Amino acid sequence: MEADFVIVGAGSAGCVMANRLSEAGHSVLVVEHGGSDAGPFIQMPGALSYPMNMKRYDWGYQSEPEPHLGNRRLACPRGKVIGGSSSINGMVYVRGHARDYDHWRDEGADGWGYADVLPYFKRMEHWHDGGHGGDAAWRGHDGPLHVSRGRMANPLTRAFVEAGVEAGYPRTDDYNGAQQEGFGPFEMTVWRGRRWSAANAYLKPALKRETCSIVRALVQRVVIEEGRAVGVEALRGGRTEVIRARREVILAASSINSPKLLMLSGIGPGAHLAEHGIEVVADRPGVGANLQDHLETYVQMAASQPVSLYRYWNLLGKGLVGLRWLLGKSGPGASNQFESCGFIRSRAGVDYPDIQFHFLPIAVRYDGKAAAEGHGFQAHVGPMRSASRGAVSLRSADPADDPVIRFNYMSEESDWQEFRQCLRLTREIFGQPAFKPFLRHEIQPGAGAQDDAALDDFIREHAESAYHPCGTCRMGRADDPRSVVDPEGRVIGVDALRVADSSIFPRITNGNLNAPSIMTGEKMSDHILGRTPLPPENAKVWMHPDWQTAQR
Repeated sequence: MEADFVIVGAGSAGCVMANRLSEAGHSVLVVEHGGSDAGPFIQMPGALSYPMNMKRYDWGYQSEPEPHLGNRRLACPRGKVIGGSSSINGMVYVRGHARDYDHWRDEGADGWGYADVLPYFKRMEHWHDGGHGGDAAWRGHDGPLHVSRGRMANPLTRAFVEAGVEAGYPRTDDYNGAQQEGFGPFEMTVWRGRRWSAANAYLKPALKRETCSIVRALVQRVVIEEGRAVGVEALRGGRTEVIRARREVILAASSINSPKLLMLSGIGPGAHLAEHGIEVVADRPGVGANLQDHLETYVQMAASQPVSLYRYWNLLGKGLVGLRWLLGKSGPGASNQFESCGFIRSRAGVDYPDIQFHFLPIAVRYDGKAAAEGHGFQAHVGPMRSASRGAVSLRSADPADDPVIRFNYMSEESDWQEFRQCLRLTREIFGQPAFKPFLRHEIQPGAGAQDDAALDDFIREHAESAYHPCGTCRMGRADDPRSVVDPEGRVIGVDALRVADSSIFPRITNGNLNAPSIMTGEKMSDHILGRTPLPPENAKVWMHPDWQTAQR
């Protein structure tokens, strides 16, 4: 059990690196605890609420009781399957805003500004505009990752975009192009009616090469000899064995499991490791710190016409949807149903969007429980750049124990102000003429919840994670004590060990994190191979001309 590179985790970034490193002629072993992604629950986009709630595919993590959310424990799903979280996520494709990456660069992640990452987004994409416009010059056309758009056949989906424009916001044909701000069609990692996960895009083609293989095992720690990572200790078929890396060990095990593995291997906050009797190899206080996420609530409306997806919300309806998908990869099952969206600024003086809307033409929860009202629709809404920070730490020195996950959601006063604003702006959009033919009444928060205290109660009770944890192995300058990895992903203080997944993000990006995670795998592959990075592209991004004085 030996290869040039041992990659821990067959998730979004791990699959990419397995492909790129083996393509370059190196031998690669991917170690993944989860099993196969075969079967309709994962491959059918419309079934997305199932795999996320199945123990077979999900690590099943929960946060500790969150003190600012009524001590609720929030679900923190992470993919335990080939493809990782790209096999159980909502398939929403958002690159993030240019300013997100310029902030990374300014925080010490040299070479990760928007001009630097844009060529990697293009390299990974195979973009299909679906006849909804967009700027082809900003997009990639022959990459492995298919990105498509829904048909927007449901009138509610189109009404959401029109309502945004009626409320005074811009329309954008492509939020992944020059202009994120505004309302327009959503994009998804779906191709020919199938979920196009990192496994389908990158890993399966790589496994056809003799140089790439996958091992099912639970990695317990990185083996470090004389300051150098030489392999990983893994539990495989009930036996512990060492899988050796001739060149490097690369952790791509998620923003929850990558810091956990570093700490179990003696890399992390010295005092915390000593508490658990772990010998300190590198005292890095940043390991597990800087945990961030997006929090959201669902603003739900009852519909006055039977136009929502609720008509399929019964045994027969689901059966027919499943049959259409199995026979022709068509019908509602071929879409994640997130087909229109919005990115707006919460107030004047915010220079780029800090609120995201996912619109859904049914009133339903992520765990698949439909609203009792019947036909309806909803917008998922939440702030993009919360000031709150949490941490991942060890429960014990036993690798079998779940880590302690404390998000510390809503711990800053600014979070509450932003979240109230999210709810009020969403109501205003649903109040526009475009929704007049469809709107019966508000289901939640409910017409009675108007003042700050009532909205705060609603947030405390109903806010859910958008499942975008990141930041726990922060990338930055080697002399910055907060940094865990340098801008090439190398763990500071240990040789031949890298981290490359969403845990390295210095700050959370706008929108869903799958696209930035895959981009991270693409760019890190070039660093690992010692290649000159792709030449930067200084593309001019649209900013609202009056952002300092106007909210829209």
